[in-house]
Amino acid sequence: MENEREEEIEDMSMSPPSLGSMQFAGSNGFGHSMEFMSQAYLPNMYTEIDIKIEDSNFNQDPPFPIYLKFEDVEYKVRGSQVASTNPVKSVMSKVATQHTMEEDRYKKILKGMTGSIGPGEILALMGPSGSGKTTLLRVVGGRLVDNVKGKITYNDVRFNPAVKRRIGFVTQEDVLFPQLTVEETLIFSAFLRLPSNMSEQQKYARVETTIKDLGLERCRHTKIGGGYLKSISGGERKRTSIGYEILVDPSLLLLDEPTSGLDSTAANRLLVTLQGLAKGGRTIITTIHQPSSRIFHMFDKLLLISEGYPIYYGKAKDAMQYFSSLRFTPEIPMNPAEFMLDLATGQVNNISFPQDVFKEQDSADSSKSVIEYLQLKYKETLEPKEKDENHGAANTPEHLQLAIQVKKDWTVSWLDQFFILYKRTFRARCKDYFDKLRLVQALGIALLLGLLWWKSSTNTEAQVRDQVGLMFYICIFWTSSCIFGAVYVFPFEKIYLVKERKADMYRLSVYYVSSTLCDMVAHVFYPTFFMLILYFMAGFKRTAACFFLTLFAVLLIAITSQGAGELFGAAVMSIQRAGIVASLVLMLFLLTGGYYVQHVPKVMQWLKYLSFVYYGFRLLLKVQYSGEELYECESKRGCRTLQSSPTFDTVNLEGGLTEAWVLIAMALCFRVFAYFCLRRRIDVRN
Repeated sequence: MENEREEEIEDMSMSPPSLGSMQFAGSNGFGHSMEFMSQAYLPNMYTEIDIKIEDSNFNQDPPFPIYLKFEDVEYKVRGSQVASTNPVKSVMSKVATQHTMEEDRYKKILKGMTGSIGPGEILALMGPSGSGKTTLLRVVGGRLVDNVKGKITYNDVRFNPAVKRRIGFVTQEDVLFPQLTVEETLIFSAFLRLPSNMSEQQKYARVETTIKDLGLERCRHTKIGGGYLKSISGGERKRTSIGYEILVDPSLLLLDEPTSGLDSTAANRLLVTLQGLAKGGRTIITTIHQPSSRIFHMFDKLLLISEGYPIYYGKAKDAMQYFSSLRFTPEIPMNPAEFMLDLATGQVNNISFPQDVFKEQDSADSSKSVIEYLQLKYKETLEPKEKDENHGAANTPEHLQLAIQVKKDWTVSWLDQFFILYKRTFRARCKDYFDKLRLVQALGIALLLGLLWWKSSTNTEAQVRDQVGLMFYICIFWTSSCIFGAVYVFPFEKIYLVKERKADMYRLSVYYVSSTLCDMVAHVFYPTFFMLILYFMAGFKRTAACFFLTLFAVLLIAITSQGAGELFGAAVMSIQRAGIVASLVLMLFLLTGGYYVQHVPKVMQWLKYLSFVYYGFRLLLKVQYSGEELYECESKRGCRTLQSSPTFDTVNLEGGLTEAWVLIAMALCFRVFAYFCLRRRIDVRN
């Protein structure tokens, strides 16, 4: 039945477009002939700057149209801290009703938002800091679902996973991998998110078109950078973030403060780019704080927010006329956006206002009086008009309502995602893997240890203790190096992971497997390089079997330590706390590793069985030494076996390699637990 329904949708409206209609054929394979609902959905015609996208894929293959409506939207968060610090409230809450107590625990962020927007339009959410702009954007984008009231529809259909795949969300902070170039960033995004039925050539062509349309040709081979790395400009970074989203042809594009941190020229160019994207048939909503007058007139619609309440909704070009009708007019030449922000904060300096604003209000709190007056006028005039015109009966064509409920096939197979992510992860981290300082560290310590233990032997008890001490130091060095090399990976990449998981770019299991296998390259390369130098300098047994078994034991220690580091990092997901936890656990494992204290009290013996250092150290001793090997032959008591040495009092050198299986099991268990911790800590619902 589902296949028949999809075929029915695909067959709808495939006839050529007639006058007053437009033919949409999105990359998802749907064809749609849509009657324009109103002239408001036509592209903006009054901007001074236009961009040409006739050769763009955006015009050749317009996205699926989405008509967004939101009505009486409210959102609240827990505010229990406020109640607990107010003694009067604490006393009164004891005698309040259960309903009142429930309401008192929450603080309303949004208080009745209503509006609508369609393809070809840009809606600006404007207001002072903390007014609720970003919160509304996240609610509309489906990223906040708990404690939300009101009605939000997309083509008169409620939010669902199919709708989620048609939404692009550009956050205020540009979350991009600094080690990748602009082109690499877009290519990896395209291969992860575009459908598998597209060929490689088509995906590369989509990337090329996106780079061209967003004006990124000049910086395409420049690394994103940031911090101490040479980076692209703020405007180029923001356009890259937009390109990252529009690659998958979203129908609804949401942007949080896209002009933040940009100069006026870069901000203007960015808005011109957004106008071009809207003309291609997208529905665009952006938050903005204080735009220039030129940028302000590029918006089709405006929602002005004050303290979570709307005080204006309608066409941006009609906003000044509306406030003039309420007798709020600037006394000096002012930027329209600056004028409206003053009203949203209740500041009426250099603004004439009607005297009845303070008629029934306390004149001592003039700001609050202005805001409440504007809220009241909005409720009386603008809100009823908007609800009557756009929020009555469902008026979206039925085929658009059906089509938006069919989930787009974006994801590729698990194996394809793995290869793409593995390649991207290696490209992003390869500089850290093959850092010169890291190489010098491994080389320097290997040479230093080799010189200190030059041609060491096991002829006497003291020499045996010295060589066993070297074995334990090897355990310490690679345990600490690998734990601290892995413990920060997930806390550092959390912001990237959350962003990409919210966009359903890949499965979390794919990310984890590609990350741990990619990091394993470094955790295998450096210990191998280290042991190739140290092993022969220190005078260990020169047989192929002993060398490879010792190398295997060291690598097993390194890989197990990597898994432990990933577990600690995934469990706390904090850079500071991850380092502290790793230090404490590492110290505990070292003390119970079997070198400093061989005879652990019975009440503490369980600790050593949790320590992979304990098993790794014992494994190194077993592969390097034989219990029947003789030493102290020149002493008065004559030759003795190594097994009789006090150094090996708690180790059976002929006891087999059981420790290897224990370390393998630990390495696997650490990674399984790390994956589930990561799954729990990465919450993509909010």
